[in-house]
Amino acid sequence: MKRADLARAKRVVVKLGTSLLAPQSGGVRAGRFAAVAKQVAEQMRAGREVVVVSSGAVGLGTRRLGLAKRPSSIPGKQAAAAIGQIDLCRRFERAFAREKLLVGQILLDHAGFVDRERFLNARRTLAQLLADRVVPLINENDSVATEELRFGDNDQLAAQVVNTCGADLLILLTDVDGLRDGDPRAGRATRIAEVDEVTPKLLQLAGGEGTALSSGGMRSKLLAARAAGRFGVPTVIADGRRKDVLRRILAGENVGTLVRPAEDQLSSRKHWIAFTLKPRGALTLDSGAVRALRERGSSLLPAGVTDVQGRFGVGDLVACLAPDGDEVARGLVSYDAREIDRIKRRKTAEILDVLGYSNGAEVIHRDNLIVF
Repeated sequence: MKRADLARAKRVVVKLGTSLLAPQSGGVRAGRFAAVAKQVAEQMRAGREVVVVSSGAVGLGTRRLGLAKRPSSIPGKQAAAAIGQIDLCRRFERAFAREKLLVGQILLDHAGFVDRERFLNARRTLAQLLADRVVPLINENDSVATEELRFGDNDQLAAQVVNTCGADLLILLTDVDGLRDGDPRAGRATRIAEVDEVTPKLLQLAGGEGTALSSGGMRSKLLAARAAGRFGVPTVIADGRRKDVLRRILAGENVGTLVRPAEDQLSSRKHWIAFTLKPRGALTLDSGAVRALRERGSSLLPAGVTDVQGRFGVGDLVACLAPDGDEVARGLVSYDAREIDRIKRRKTAEILDVLGYSNGAEVIHRDNLIVF
């Protein structure tokens, strides 16, 4: 894929980071709401459909409450979100009204994507709003979501929305001009213009979380890009403060970091397993098992498992970790945590003797396994 190919995108998901709307330095960037609305309206007049995923509810609520930093407790975050969500939606409604466009708010949580009926309802609502030329404004339902039900940050939510609405492009707007080949705070660092694959090394380069008012960071954006890419959708990570950034991206200009879609795209079911479900535990694998998964597309056998973490049951999703801790795969297990702990490092022929029964030779069958 080339930059010029982005001009063909007809349906675009644009995610706005908290740093653009309520930066850590203080205040609210009121003019940014108008700038976003103007750019989105321009693209819609050109025939595109645009879905906006906006962070900022907790950040704006934190400001309204007069707090110096984002609350750390769940009730504190929920209260800030409840206050800030009203402010966020009102600001966008006014900004888009000046462009003679309506905004439709949708609040989502992780459970809404896991449950098939709720997922289809969200898909139908999005389709109708787009058909009516209304701008969908999506945010996580932070005022009621618990840690168990949260995406973690809106980068991951945006990647799920790409799948839900069948978008052609994901644009993640933040306060930096893309991925750098080093830490800008530690010295000189050069922008990486294009990425073919989101590798563990690249994730390490991206670092940790965002600022005190946001939950995302460059690592989170790369994980979102990886999820979109396995669905066949490219991602651009760019500086949302730059003038006409949407027009420039969609014109194919060299702006931000382009993460190309993966060559080995996943079926809808496997994409749902890998990027919608949440791991309930983890299995550490030996190096031989890691090679078998990556190079031969094998199932995971008990002999390759060296350690079991978490409490999970048959059919739950678990992460598969390399000896150094990097996540190499995810899959649905054929045995629960206690059973896997008993048969780890053993040959498949020993499963019946150890457990007294067998659910098959594989800890995770390759049909239920996604390798990163």
